[in-house]
Amino acid sequence: MLQLQKIAKAFFLFLLVQSATNIVFAQQVKYHTKDDLNLVISGTSTLHDWSMKGAKGEINALFTFNAANQITALNTMSFTCPAEGIKSEHSAMDKNAYKALKSDKNPAITYTLASATVSPVNATEFTVKCIGKLTIAGVTRDADLIVTCKLNADKSISVSGSKKISMKEFNMEPPTFMMGTIKTGNDVVLKLNLTIRK
Repeated sequence: MLQLQKIAKAFFLFLLVQSATNIVFAQQVKYHTKDDLNLVISGTSTLHDWSMKGAKGEINALFTFNAANQITALNTMSFTCPAEGIKSEHSAMDKNAYKALKSDKNPAITYTLASATVSPVNATEFTVKCIGKLTIAGVTRDADLIVTCKLNADKSISVSGSKKISMKEFNMEPPTFMMGTIKTGNDVVLKLNLTIRK
């Protein structure tokens, strides 16, 4: 019995030291990028599919790394981009899109993280399920977002993902063209592909 107690105490001490070691070596690292985004918003219309692209915007994120230099948590993250920084190849389409986005009164599209779950794929790749608040056209809704991330050799992080968005959910009226003869679909897809750095 005495031997069993000694083993139990030793095991408990090991767990305590291991836990303390993980806490000591865990560190939080800030990541950032500005005006180097690769955003694509695409949708459909009664005439043809369409897309708009944007590079302007800013992302700030705070990650936790463990002793093995692996990312274990996304603590905070904020994203913002100017509504009128997203453009197509047609100025008339841009004008109608900005009208739908109500960009005169709501110049930015934003996303603020509430919580995140990090799931490792291998030593350098991981997926992050984000839950947060998405604001478009002045309307804020709960929104989840799943992104795939890769920790590069230079410690930068490549991020890619997509999100389907209903315009009506954000009180937006799908744009029309040619006196209403061409109508866009209600759903759009936002795709992002970017790199954030320390």
